[in-house]
Amino acid sequence: MIISKTPLRMSFAGGGSDLKAYYQHGHGAVVSSAIDKYVYITVNKKYTDIIRVGYSKTEHVKKVDDIEHNLVREALKLVGITKPGIDIVYMSDMLPAHQGSGLGASSAILVGTLNALHAFKGEHVSAETLAQEACKIEIDVLGHPIGKQDQYASSYGGINYIQFNSDESVFVNPLIFKKNIKEELNNNMILFYTGLNARSDTILNEQKKNTKNNLHILDKMVDLTNELKGALQSNDLTEFGNILHKGWIYKRKLSSKITNSTIDKYYEKGKKAGALGGKILGSGGGGFLLFYCEEKNQNKVRKALSKLKETPFKFESQGCKIIYVSE
Repeated sequence: MIISKTPLRMSFAGGGSDLKAYYQHGHGAVVSSAIDKYVYITVNKKYTDIIRVGYSKTEHVKKVDDIEHNLVREALKLVGITKPGIDIVYMSDMLPAHQGSGLGASSAILVGTLNALHAFKGEHVSAETLAQEACKIEIDVLGHPIGKQDQYASSYGGINYIQFNSDESVFVNPLIFKKNIKEELNNNMILFYTGLNARSDTILNEQKKNTKNNLHILDKMVDLTNELKGALQSNDLTEFGNILHKGWIYKRKLSSKITNSTIDKYYEKGKKAGALGGKILGSGGGGFLLFYCEEKNQNKVRKALSKLKETPFKFESQGCKIIYVSE
């Protein structure tokens, strides 16, 4: 049996610039972090001529092509496992672990599945290989209208400035700053689940179509990633909060579906209660709402958003890894 553990992620700035429709004009960039919420994939040998895939439903098939779960199906194909007699199951710390949470769950599932399948074959692969393979499956094979940041964030872990280049190369640059500042940054962030779900592909399809007309906005969002990196490296967390707010103002202009009256109401309540800035995570429309708020004002924010479920989290320094291999 093989078990992989893959972190989910949250992005702070630059989201949308990881779409090819944008970075083909130069480069895109995001600042993001892996967090201590995980997807676990188990792969085990099955002594029958069946492929079993377990998630919110259970599939029993005899051929890889008959698997309905497209991420698992294509991961098996890419790794080269085509014969039956294998059992693949995944679970997550977070519910729902599907598109719309804003934490990059789908890409984390794929990265973790690829890592576990490679290990099942006795192969060790790098974070770069996992990210590249996941991008190939989601973007090239399945044609999902997504960017590259989720795959790289889950594969590498840590807090990074990630640059997406027009030649399809990706630079992952860890952000180095003082431990106490990192802890303070973590303590000054509050994460809430809105209870709203939205299909990321619907939002991203519109965003992708709008990219040509939004290049000037995305240029400013990429500039913010450099400002955010500078704020962290100079230990200016107040500026980090302010930049988070600027990024949210830009992001909401990329698609009509990124926000709605309910999300706007929650955001304004958080700001009014003392948060410096925030954003809806992922493609938007629902999922998780993140705020930067100094600890002295956090109880006010919690009271203002008492209808929402708070989700404590910590930054995760490690990316996808194999945590169990049976003899």
